[in-house]
Amino acid sequence: MKKFIYILILSLFVFYINHLYNGYIQNHTSNYINIQNKVNHKNKYKIFIDINDKRLYLINKSNEKIEKSYIIATGKPSTPSPIGTWTIISKGTWGEGFGTRWMGFNVPWGKYGIHGTNKPYSIGKNLSHGCIRMFNKDIEELYPLIEYGTTVVISGGPYGPFGNGFRVINPGDRGSDVYEIQRLMKKKGYYPGYVNGIYGDEMKYYVIKFRKNNNLTINHSIDNEFYKALGVKLFE
Repeated sequence: MKKFIYILILSLFVFYINHLYNGYIQNHTSNYINIQNKVNHKNKYKIFIDINDKRLYLINKSNEKIEKSYIIATGKPSTPSPIGTWTIISKGTWGEGFGTRWMGFNVPWGKYGIHGTNKPYSIGKNLSHGCIRMFNKDIEELYPLIEYGTTVVISGGPYGPFGNGFRVINPGDRGSDVYEIQRLMKKKGYYPGYVNGIYGDEMKYYVIKFRKNNNLTINHSIDNEFYKALGVKLFE
């Protein structure tokens, strides 16, 4: 009898786990398909954002001409905007408190996008938490022109993911430069972790290990001696 009850409980448990798993797969696959169904692979436009000039350019893909240009606000030095090439994966209409429109990027280390603002005085400055802010009237004009899957290129200076140059990266930091360091460390066999642009606890262990292996000062910082030992150089 006890054996029968044990088998019954085990069977119910396995059924429950399978039910949860199938529900998870179905839900996430459905979400993925829904996003893919929204992607227009014949998008007319692409977006180029120049962090240094504080400008967003709407470019016609058929002739590479700039059709519109908007002044923007970008991330503070402590919370930089994500340099790189991204894709619009979400859109929405927001309330006035945080601007009237939202268009999100597929950045792996956080939630970033283009949105309006209730702080118009910030436009033209480095004052956001990393997102691209626009005047509400400007993003309301831009919003209907942008499809899911639109390419967004964010340039932050002459040095690619390092923007205007190296910064000292410490635990808790995130950004394009962290992503690039993780990628290079992984490529050279120093980092088996997930490349996500976030300097978390796992990465701290491998930074220390790299420093020991290369006879560097033992600390958690990614600084000039670390960049040099990893072979990272800035080229314009």
